[in-house]
Amino acid sequence: MSENKPLLRRAFDLVWGAVVLLYRVIVIASLLLGLGLLWMVLRSSSPVMVEDNVALVLAPSGVLVEQIDIDPGQQFFENITGEMPSQSNLHDLIEALDAAREDERIRLAVLKLDGLWSAGLAQLDELRAAMRAFQAAGKPIVAWGPWYDQAHYYAAAQADEISLDPYGMVYIEGFSVYHNYYAEAIEKIGIDMNVFRVGAFKSAVEPFTRNDMSDEARMANREWLGDLWTAYSAAVAEGRGLAPDAADRYVDGLRAGLEALGGDAAAYARDQSLVTRLENLTEFRARIGETVGFDEDHGSFRQIHYLDYLNAVRGAKKVSAGKRAKKVALVVVQGEIVDGPGEPGQAGGDTIFELLDEARRDETVAAVVLRIDSPGGSVWAAEQIRRGVRNLQAAGKPVVASMSSVAASGGYWVAMDADQIWGHETTITGSIGVFGLVPTFDGTLNKLGIHTDGVGTTRLAGAFRLDRPLGEDARAIIQSGIEKVYRDFIEGVAAGRELDLARVDEIAQGRVWSGADARALGLIDHFGGRRDAADAAATLAGLALDAYVLDERRPARGFTAEILSRFSGRVSSWVPAPWRTWFEGAQARVDLRRVLAAFNDPNGQYAHCFCGVEGGRARR
Repeated sequence: MSENKPLLRRAFDLVWGAVVLLYRVIVIASLLLGLGLLWMVLRSSSPVMVEDNVALVLAPSGVLVEQIDIDPGQQFFENITGEMPSQSNLHDLIEALDAAREDERIRLAVLKLDGLWSAGLAQLDELRAAMRAFQAAGKPIVAWGPWYDQAHYYAAAQADEISLDPYGMVYIEGFSVYHNYYAEAIEKIGIDMNVFRVGAFKSAVEPFTRNDMSDEARMANREWLGDLWTAYSAAVAEGRGLAPDAADRYVDGLRAGLEALGGDAAAYARDQSLVTRLENLTEFRARIGETVGFDEDHGSFRQIHYLDYLNAVRGAKKVSAGKRAKKVALVVVQGEIVDGPGEPGQAGGDTIFELLDEARRDETVAAVVLRIDSPGGSVWAAEQIRRGVRNLQAAGKPVVASMSSVAASGGYWVAMDADQIWGHETTITGSIGVFGLVPTFDGTLNKLGIHTDGVGTTRLAGAFRLDRPLGEDARAIIQSGIEKVYRDFIEGVAAGRELDLARVDEIAQGRVWSGADARALGLIDHFGGRRDAADAAATLAGLALDAYVLDERRPARGFTAEILSRFSGRVSSWVPAPWRTWFEGAQARVDLRRVLAAFNDPNGQYAHCFCGVEGGRARR
């Protein structure tokens, strides 16, 4: 019968059917969303009780970050499905330890890190400091893991006891920097990668121009990697009460040790005193249960997860100061610095500027901490953030920069005018240099038989087309712009750090430094964590250290973004949880993708450091 209908009627029926189907999908999705929101509200409204004599379980998951900044839809679905969070806030862990230190209900802390995908050494330095304070209050910390990678063990070494599964391993290998190099591949497909830079050590462009690491980059990388390894080895030796070369002896003896023990990696770690005992999770639970009691309903020792504990103590904590209490605002610069608002995981120049400007206009804000964990990116975006810092200072509000694992290149640009700069010995710092990258595709098109020709009204008309070779005029114009930005960079560092310009030029050149060297060079003023920086900012503003509130500022996200971003997010967010760690790790190792993520500067000028660290799962 339908074949006898007029064509227009059949078309209308088809469209109407699609509309009805879409309506039903929307109704069902809305119903599911409403039920999910109701469940979250009911769950969050349920009070969390902290019982007496329990263990505080420190079990972060995903990536350790300064501020939770993921696709909001992904975070929503993680919450309603009960999946392990793909990001954990470093300062939640620290806050939980600080609160539990004086809480008589908390008997001890248990450190379990196998769900943690990656963390920076400087971040773990702050966690270790909070662990030491907890221990100084007379409360022990015990660690258990099915295995420990290099980053895990850096934190676990601070524990009073370290347990390892008998089938596990302590995987320490040292730090390294390896990249893929694409020069030969780029030549084969006919792309001409036009590079403009200032600085003998600005190696971020080398993957596009070389097939191997330059001698300058090799030398600089060896030095700062050596500093990080020295700090790592010292932390392991101090935490475990071992000789200073214990980590080196462990690595150097791994092959012979495993051969002698029949491949038993856990026994080798025990024999080298890196772990206290070998026991499976059931045995560990039973042993800790002897101290805090056993919960038969859950089949484990009596415990409270650190996030649940924070919900409890935050809910019970009444803010003593009124709404007009003076605040130290906290603004986080995390990830690649990009032009515009940025996406989750990026530091958008416009977004960070607006947060800083809100703090400037807020009469209750007396000072600002700029927390930085970024390898840099767009010069334009970094400059917007720097201007926000200068505007705050012009308004009489001091700004203190607190550098986490990485504050290099554009990450240092945003910090250079701060009243004080705080960091860690393991903070990757510097890389004061600028480059431009302009790929032209005329060679690729020629291989396909496509040729470009035409006329223009001036000698520059069409000179910057990517399907034509860059002429001498275009090259000179771009290079002069790069050199100007480099001069601005080193002059800004010289003025902000009160250093001689020639000296800054000498230590700049795009070279990467460890935090230890950076402080000796005057690029860092003090060593300390985020709380130390906040106290310094309060002091500069004339506030008593017990009379200010640290007010964390976050980019605003609308309700629509919360829902719809799930459906336009990363493919990895749909990968089943057991495979997601591998998938994310594989993504993180695609160096070309990582570099290109920051390349959106409207002027084509970049202050970006290609300075990731490999070793276990140390931060890339």
